[in-house]
Amino acid sequence: MKTPPKSTMLSTKELRKLAEAQLKKQATSKQSDVSDYAAKKMLHELQVHQIELEMQNEELKQARITEKLHYRYTELFEFAPIAYFAFDQKGIINQVNRRGASLLGLERNNVVGKLFSNYITAQDRDIFKCCLAKAFGDGGIQSCEILGQIGNKTLWLDIEANLGITGTDCLFVVIDITDRKKAEESQKLANKEKEKRANELALANIELAFQNKEKDKRADELILANEEKEKRANELVLANIELAFQNKEKDKRADELTLANEEKEKRANELALAAKVFTHAREGIMITDAKGNIIEVNDTFSDTTGYSRQECIGNKPRILQSGWQSPKFFADMWQSILKDGYWSGEIWNRRKNGEMYAEIKTISAVHDEHGITTHYVVLGNDITPMKEHQNQLEHIAHYDILTNLPNRVLLADRLSQAMLQCSRHKQYLAVVFIDLDGFKAVNDSYGHDVGDELLIAISVRMKNVLREGDTLSRIGGDEFVAVLAGLATVEDCEPVVERLLLAASDPVTVSDVVLNISASIGVTLYPQDNSDTDLLMRHADQAMYVAKASGKNRYHLFDTVQDDAVKVQRESLKVIRNALDTHQFVLHYQPKVNMRTGLVIGVEALIRWQHPERGLLNPIEFLPVIENNPMMIEVGEWVIDSALTQISQWQAMGLKPPLSISVNIAAVQLQQPDFTQMLTTLLAAHPDVEPRYLELEVLETSALDDVQHVSNTMNACMALGVSFALDDFGTGYSSLTYLRRLPASLIKIDQSFVRDMLDDTDDLAIVEGVIALAKSFKRDVIAEGVETIDHGITLLQLGCDLAQGYGIARPMPASDILAWVNEWKPDVRWHV
Repeated sequence: MKTPPKSTMLSTKELRKLAEAQLKKQATSKQSDVSDYAAKKMLHELQVHQIELEMQNEELKQARITEKLHYRYTELFEFAPIAYFAFDQKGIINQVNRRGASLLGLERNNVVGKLFSNYITAQDRDIFKCCLAKAFGDGGIQSCEILGQIGNKTLWLDIEANLGITGTDCLFVVIDITDRKKAEESQKLANKEKEKRANELALANIELAFQNKEKDKRADELILANEEKEKRANELVLANIELAFQNKEKDKRADELTLANEEKEKRANELALAAKVFTHAREGIMITDAKGNIIEVNDTFSDTTGYSRQECIGNKPRILQSGWQSPKFFADMWQSILKDGYWSGEIWNRRKNGEMYAEIKTISAVHDEHGITTHYVVLGNDITPMKEHQNQLEHIAHYDILTNLPNRVLLADRLSQAMLQCSRHKQYLAVVFIDLDGFKAVNDSYGHDVGDELLIAISVRMKNVLREGDTLSRIGGDEFVAVLAGLATVEDCEPVVERLLLAASDPVTVSDVVLNISASIGVTLYPQDNSDTDLLMRHADQAMYVAKASGKNRYHLFDTVQDDAVKVQRESLKVIRNALDTHQFVLHYQPKVNMRTGLVIGVEALIRWQHPERGLLNPIEFLPVIENNPMMIEVGEWVIDSALTQISQWQAMGLKPPLSISVNIAAVQLQQPDFTQMLTTLLAAHPDVEPRYLELEVLETSALDDVQHVSNTMNACMALGVSFALDDFGTGYSSLTYLRRLPASLIKIDQSFVRDMLDDTDDLAIVEGVIALAKSFKRDVIAEGVETIDHGITLLQLGCDLAQGYGIARPMPASDILAWVNEWKPDVRWHV
């Protein structure tokens, strides 16, 4: 028989790898903020070790089941009363049981590895090989009879072959049929002798009849005599056959006696082996009769319980009961035994000296051939050390090593439970985030040992000022979190928070050193802050930073309204990001004209959002959201690229002369270090577009931080061929500085002044002043917000010929520009 299969238990390295992966998965939703590296590492190692132990325990259970199954299979194979052989395709013996080795008259070690054909007569070897080939080739059950040569003996063997599930070995059942063959041969010989004698008598009768017909009477008498003789011969044959069957029955009884002796020897060996296993097993074994009286225990049982064999025999197993399990526990246990025939589980028992111990126990019922229970076999393993180690690991996994306060894991569980209770009873709870002020200075000045003693003292004080049912947790470093549950009103948390501030700020004496620190505390209230446990912790943390920034030694309540605004901002950014990625933005174009000559000088590109649900949205709906976000730069680059693409398309459509397109550039975009390189790349991507048809309008001029840097960037871009305009001129306090230092060729008068200049003398004066400044600095000027013919007349009178506004044309899709250009005519009153 093969040795037991190799254990499938994982190596220590593999177990650790799996345990690390499982721990990492458990931790994804609960990221630790532990700043104390040593404590964090120790906790991590202990958690991994716990998972390794759990995996090893499961592996041991599976290995034990596999081992029992293998042992059962080994018994069936080894002690079968029939000879079993396992051959490979060449007929080499790979396995043989005891009966098979005995059949060949050899020790098993001298059989394995030999060709089975060595034990077959030469004339029958081909029959065996053919049977073996069919078993491997066709599958199913194959059989044959061969004549074996075992030493000096010749045996007739009946062989039945069946291919194993692996496909590499073929299992043969070999039965000695020599006695049967001998009986069959004797029967054949007797039949031949009978036939020979009958023929001889028939010939004699025929010869006598032809010799003397006259002696019929004597012939008849002779015939009768011969018939009587034949009858006696037949009776003799029958007697011989009966004797042969008697001999066969005698041989059969002899074989049965031999088999019985072999079985008796086998059972004796099995009993001896079972006795050794029982005595030396590492599991505690107890055997009871059907009434539950102990009739036998092994040495391990005595070592575990402290009771000797003599003390156990005749007693009931209840001598071990600890009282920890309820009567229902034992009732359920016996119900399982009676129903299923066994029970397995964990139980707490008591040793003879009164000490409690945990045990993994299996109870199995033993039945006789009629199904009646005769005994119970109880197996037990003492797992007390493992349970104690598990309890230590659980404590370490849930409590801070230094302060013995609940850690982040246990805090999360208690917070979840407190939230459920608050929801059920319509109450409030407060999550209080505490950070010690000045603790780092203590560590730096006096060392970590003094710092640890300070943390212990402060944690004891703060715990003492909490109410019964509140939880104080240390989540790392000098950070603590308190959960105040069962608050009738939100104001009920304030006295507790005040006491926490006082507990943290009272002087602490450590090693004759008086230490003075304080605490900054952030508080969020549930369900006002209707978040999950992680967000409540984060919100309390955010409020703590506000308290610390406000001067320390104080507390701050989390502002849910402000947080909601941040969430809306975040969601808006997400939606705009999606709009940019899915090409929902489009450009509309507003014409710019020379009112005096009627020439269309260009268009201004204005971004719009073609929202799938809300329709066409103006920039006011989305640009302010991304004003201080990197997405603003990305949108600006998209506008420039789209404008260049549109110029190329209009040129291909035959628009002459080509229209220039002006694009608004935000200050944050213009101040990027790589703005010139970006513009160079975009222009290179549109080689058919002359750069002079692109104009960049500088927005938010009052927000430009480094005028010299912006001026250098503008000069570099102008060297590429593009031009610049100063947009919204007149609205910034430093407009004159920009006009003098920035190399823009065009100034745009802000529409707020142009729109009201007909009614507001101040706005009119500003418009007139800007026009005069532009002429003084030799710059072109264009007015925005021209909504009526009168606006145009006034601007022309002031010397401003260029304009754009609703009075000329509203922004329109690119597809409408060509038709508008061909049809537009200036008002006749503008020809002044």
